[in-house]
Amino acid sequence: MLIWPLLAWSLLASAAASAAQRYPAFGVVLKIQAPRTIVVSCAEIPHFMDAMEMTFAVADPGDLAALRQGMMIDFTLVADPDAPAAEHIRIHHYINPDAEPLAVKRMELLGKMLAPDSGKELLAVGRPVPDFSLTDQYGQPIKLSEFSGKTVAISFLYTRCPFANYCFRLANNFGRVGRRFAARMDKDLVLLSVSFDPQTDSPAVLEKYASTWKENTRGWYFLTGPVPEIRRVCHMFGMSVWNDEGMLAHSMHTAVIGQDGKLVANLDGNEFTAEQLGDLIQTVMDGGHTGK
Repeated sequence: MLIWPLLAWSLLASAAASAAQRYPAFGVVLKIQAPRTIVVSCAEIPHFMDAMEMTFAVADPGDLAALRQGMMIDFTLVADPDAPAAEHIRIHHYINPDAEPLAVKRMELLGKMLAPDSGKELLAVGRPVPDFSLTDQYGQPIKLSEFSGKTVAISFLYTRCPFANYCFRLANNFGRVGRRFAARMDKDLVLLSVSFDPQTDSPAVLEKYASTWKENTRGWYFLTGPVPEIRRVCHMFGMSVWNDEGMLAHSMHTAVIGQDGKLVANLDGNEFTAEQLGDLIQTVMDGGHTGK
């Protein structure tokens, strides 16, 4: 006797779900939670919502299979006020809009041919990050192992970079993260900006560059060092660098290392915001490292 009422209720619920508004969305995965829920730092959706953290149900288990913490994703946001959901989740792959993709691929291939062993050093998410030793903007030696038990974020730059949206933007992201976590810098969080142009970027040059953010550089180290060690660190995180008519063309990576010394995330490109990076760092600092 209850079959028809239950069927009617099911049809009404299905109709309500299908009527919910859907929006294209972009975000950084902060957590993956059982049974099928994700927490995402979402970018602003114009005329719908501000940038914010949201928890989504994921109906399709196939959408979850390839996800891990720190991954950038494109997805469809189902705006059901009672149960917001994420559909059609796709891993977001960064494409440099200012570079011709085939040319970039050719240069990356050439770099691998010139340094055939470099690919062996590429570090996978979840693996312990090997120690390295560089020199900070004050000429002091710095080892990664000094920061054991802290969350560490690493990005790359060269001070002669002419594009504001590249090296300077990634460094400015760190500046904003430093302000957000000012009370936790050097205690729970360390930021490392590694120059891949050590022949130009001496400690004195880096100290001058760092003065742009002079009010909040405690716990933020601008690093240089011997070319072989810089090259090893770059290869470790997938950084590709080559000379292009006197300037350095390069990929962009921002890595986050957990308190256990393992790589949590390696964000490609510059499309994430400082707020999204900060949300990821806060999740890791506060024990939200999922191991996925």
